[in-house]
Amino acid sequence: MPADAQMERYFRAHPNMGVRDRGEVAETVYACLRERRVLAHIAGSDTDTCGIVLACLLRQGHSARAMEPLAPDSDIRTLAARARTLDSSALPLAVRANLPDWLAERLELQIGAEAMLALAESLNRPAPVDLRINTFKGDRETVRERLASEGHPAEPTPYAPDGLRRLERTPLFRTQCFRDGLFEIQDEGSQLISLLLEPRRYEMVVDFCAGAGGKTLHLGALMANTGTLYAFDTSATRLERLKPRLRRSGLQNVRSVVIAHERDARVVRLQGKIDRVLVDAPCSGTGTLRRNPDIKWRPIDLERLVAEQQRILTAAATLVKPGGRLVYATCSLLREENDGVTGTFLAAHPQFRTVPVTEILVRRHIPLAMADPALRLSPLAHGTDGFYALVLERTA
Repeated sequence: MPADAQMERYFRAHPNMGVRDRGEVAETVYACLRERRVLAHIAGSDTDTCGIVLACLLRQGHSARAMEPLAPDSDIRTLAARARTLDSSALPLAVRANLPDWLAERLELQIGAEAMLALAESLNRPAPVDLRINTFKGDRETVRERLASEGHPAEPTPYAPDGLRRLERTPLFRTQCFRDGLFEIQDEGSQLISLLLEPRRYEMVVDFCAGAGGKTLHLGALMANTGTLYAFDTSATRLERLKPRLRRSGLQNVRSVVIAHERDARVVRLQGKIDRVLVDAPCSGTGTLRRNPDIKWRPIDLERLVAEQQRILTAAATLVKPGGRLVYATCSLLREENDGVTGTFLAAHPQFRTVPVTEILVRRHIPLAMADPALRLSPLAHGTDGFYALVLERTA
């Protein structure tokens, strides 16, 4: 179970915990997950207790004396002294980066050791809270003013035209703004993915891997609640989480469809009929480590993931009508899931051509330029989660 779900379950089981206590627990847990390798190196073990104690000492300013009751069998003062005198430059590269060996090695091969360490540092910092304004119900400045009046001031995101950003974590789901469906929590990079599809009014659009529907809701608003927007997913549970979000949004142009697999009959019947298709492919999630640091420590079958991504992209492409558009996207930093998948697809499908993303960004007045045709975002360079996207159009 993901760390956030584990904590949510724990908090429900302990309803008497105050907001401040919950925040401190969450902060400690995420600090342990982000810096697990360095903490384990200092402790000389990988025990949870030592990691928690060290996180409290190093990141939350607690004294060694205050921590001693938590780990009576450990020499907390020695741990604290070891942490203060640690020479991080002498650590193995993957330990310095607080990454598993396999991920550190792949990123080092892609971008070099120095760049990998800088990227890892950005991935190990807490992410801000990004909001996407529901433009079907309001505009950014109006929602910003309403949020400020409820005690939650926010600043415009630098790239996404309908985004707001807060550096503090506060219970935004309790605001009247949220209850009225005026915004959703969504990383700025994720918002840019939907904008690359450029859906128009009255078109037929498919979100092929919709999940809980974050990008689906954005696409529906961009279509001004017109046309037909299919939200496909193989998980009924994930699509179920879209329902209350749809009700808040006010959108009525979305059709949720549970499919058995990418070759489901409900997919086949739409072949060659769809104007725009978004493939937000299931992936390793390595671009979201700021928000989901527990992903680093789970086993990942990369070969299986890549094969699944290739199958999904191939099947989704059959829906695109001549002159239509397809966007392939992941929240992964790994070349195998990104250029590897799209390169294989383009080699086998000459009827599709690449559209440089900078053309679209300029047209939409987004002050962001890419050095190659794909969109490549990272917390280090852009302050967003890590994303890859390639825009493809089917020739007429």
